[in-house]
Formats: sequence, structure tokens, C-alpha cells
Amino acid sequence: MAVAAPYTQSIDACFSDAIGEGGLARPDYEAALGKAEKALEKLRKAHDDGSLPLLHVPARRDDFPAIETVAATLLDNTTDLFIFGIGGSALGAQALAQLTGWGTQAHVQKGVRIHVPDNLDAATMEAALSNADLRTTRFLVVSKSGGTVEPAIQTLAAMSAIEKAGGGQYMKHHFAVLTEPAKNGKSNPMRALAEAYDFPTLDHDPGVGGRYAVLTNVGLLPACLMGLDIAAVREGAASVLAPVLSGAPARDVAPAAGAALSLALAQTKGAGISVFLAYADRLERFLSWHCQLWAESLGKNGKGTTPVKALGPVDQHSQLQLWLDGPRDKLFTVFMTEAKGKGPMANAALAEGTGFAFLGGRTVGDLVDAEQRATADTLAKNGRPVRTFHLPALNERVLGALFMHFMLETMIAGDMLGVDPFDQPAVEEGKLLAREYLAQGSV
Repeated sequence: MAVAAPYTQSIDACFSDAIGEGGLARPDYEAALGKAEKALEKLRKAHDDGSLPLLHVPARRDDFPAIETVAATLLDNTTDLFIFGIGGSALGAQALAQLTGWGTQAHVQKGVRIHVPDNLDAATMEAALSNADLRTTRFLVVSKSGGTVEPAIQTLAAMSAIEKAGGGQYMKHHFAVLTEPAKNGKSNPMRALAEAYDFPTLDHDPGVGGRYAVLTNVGLLPACLMGLDIAAVREGAASVLAPVLSGAPARDVAPAAGAALSLALAQTKGAGISVFLAYADRLERFLSWHCQLWAESLGKNGKGTTPVKALGPVDQHSQLQLWLDGPRDKLFTVFMTEAKGKGPMANAALAEGTGFAFLGGRTVGDLVDAEQRATADTLAKNGRPVRTFHLPALNERVLGALFMHFMLETMIAGDMLGVDPFDQPAVEEGKLLAREYLAQGSV
């Protein structure tokens, strides 16, 4: 029996009969659902004929032993671990890492220090390598194509630092590489480098694009390194995929409903901006992961909507004025967590007789809970369409479900827009020009 997804999506505050003129008309939503229905049929066919490997990943467990073996190697006698990758090769891993508090001010360093310098910066890389004991530092390199220049120069810089420190003879003990297998007997540049230095390697599934790869070893190896339950991640993903595979109608498939809602609002109400607002620091990297997925998958041929990430309560203070009183060009998606009763409490006696007496006996979580509900309700009362996700917990199963939801929502939206959600042709021009400039500078 399929297990229900561990979150609740509500789109009630997105319709004109609930919020007025700024909302979506029901007939327009029904028309969009019809298009989403056709997209679901294609996804089911792709699952059945095996043409979309991603749809089989949630059910897999056969790759766990290899993940665990490489993780054990990287953690052996290790103080610092660097993960080199960019975009889809790093954002999903960081989103999972934040379940432990990594990357937030709540993070308490225990055991191996994890570094993910995904945004290439000369000063950052120099400081990061200088501050690590290279004798006990390990590096995981993630590059689907094996030709991406950012992780390549990071890897070569790290190898050079180890060589300079006198550890060249131990190079193979410091690195592991995750990249596509050889094609027609020829290894990509990163795999060739790994083979030349006898680095352990794992295969990146060539049928799963980088920004869709978080449920594969690309996301699960880093998760394993951080002690997370990788089976639970896939279980959460499977719970969202199940209604699709069982033939449920689009209105009952949360990602299909979300795609229909988003595109119908953009087309009929000019809501070309999609604001994702989460009330939890541990979802900040997840928001970045979604921004890349949505933007790079759908922004083609003059189509697509613009994803914007925001974190509550801080961004409600900096942006709510615009959201409420600015252009009516946005769909808001608010992620609400179970915060009530959690965190430090304000002593009632200390607050008594002050202007803050109403905070006495309340926890930090009580205020966060009140603010997340108040923001969503205020937006709706001002005619702004608001979709909400209620997350009863923040754990591996919930995050796996959210990953699957938004990958499916993106794929469905791509089909509805008539664009290929798996390529990124416009990006290649910049990559080629960067290589040209680099070559010119070396002369």
C-alpha cells in the first residue's frame, strides 16, 4: 500500500472565489488541469518504458552498498571533507546537509568538518585550503559531464596543494570522483584524471540530469557522509511519485495541481514571478535548489516564470511591503513548519510591566508560528495568491518528498509549456566564451 506524502499542499487561497480579482478563475484552472493530465500520461509511459530513469530512482536500493563503501573511505582518518561541484552537483547535497543544521547558525561542529565551496571564489578557495590540515583532508568531486571547469580547477588546485605539502605519493587516498561512465570506450576529462591517479569513482547516472540528480548518489553520498538516513529520502520521494504511477487524476496529484496553478496564474493573471518563502533556516538551500531547477528547466523560448527565494521572518520585514502593495505579478508559496512551542521561552516575570508583556511565557517558535500564518493570511486578504505547504517535520522523508514534488511539478510544467525541461542550451554560449577568455589570458 502506498504511503501518503508527508506534507500537505493547499491552493485554496489562490482562487478568485477566495481572494478576489487577483485570484485564478476556476475554469482557467480546470483548463490547465487538462493539460497537466496529458503530461501525467506521458510520465507514466516514460516510467513503463524506462525512458526516464529518474522515475525509477525512488525504488532503488541496489546502489546503497557502493555509496556506503566510498563514504567509509572518505571518512577514514579525516578531519575535513570538501565537496567540489556546482549547481545540481552541489545544491541538493547542501539542502540535505541542512537537515543537520549545516550552513546555519545553529550548526554545532562535531566530527568531520564539511565544506561545499560551490560558488567559485579565489579568496574563499585559498582560505579554505590554507585552513585545513591537508594530511587529513579528503575531497569528493561531483561532475556529471566531467568537463565542468569550476570543479575541475578546484580539484587541480587541491591536488596541487597536496603535492606542494609533500603528500603527492598519497594523492589517491585524498580523492573520490562521481562522474559519468566512459562513452564508447572514452572517459570524460574528470574520469580520465581519476583513472590516472587511481581515485575511487562512482558512476553518475547518464540518464539523470544534474539538477534532477539529488535522489541519486549525487545527493545521497553527501547525505551518507553526514550520517543521514538515505533510505528515508527515497521513501519520501516514492510517496509523492505513487499517485502518478497509480493513475490518479491531475487534481489529486499535488505536483500536477501545483504546475497547473502556477502556469494558469502566469498566463491569465500575469503572475510571472514565483516567490518561495520558507519559515526555517534549514530550508534555505532547498530554496536555492528549487530556483535552479525551475529557472534552468523552464526558461526557454521566451517562456517560464521567475523563481525568487525568501526566508521568513527576515524577508517578510524586507519585502512584504512590495509583496502587498507592489505589482500583482507574483504567486506566493509559503512553507510552514511546526514551530509552535519550540525554542527558548521568554520569562513572563521579566516581560511583566513592559511593552513586551504579551511575549511573556511565549517561545521563539510561538512567534515564528504566528508570523508565518499571519503573512500567508495577510497576502491572501490583500488579493495575492498564496499556496501553502504544511510540513509536520523537517527530516529526510519530508525533504525527499519535496524534492520529488518539485521535480515532477517542473517536468509537468515543461510539458504544458512545450519546452524540454531537461536541457539548457542558452547556458552553453557563456561556457564556451569563458573558455575562450581563459585561453586568451594564458598566452
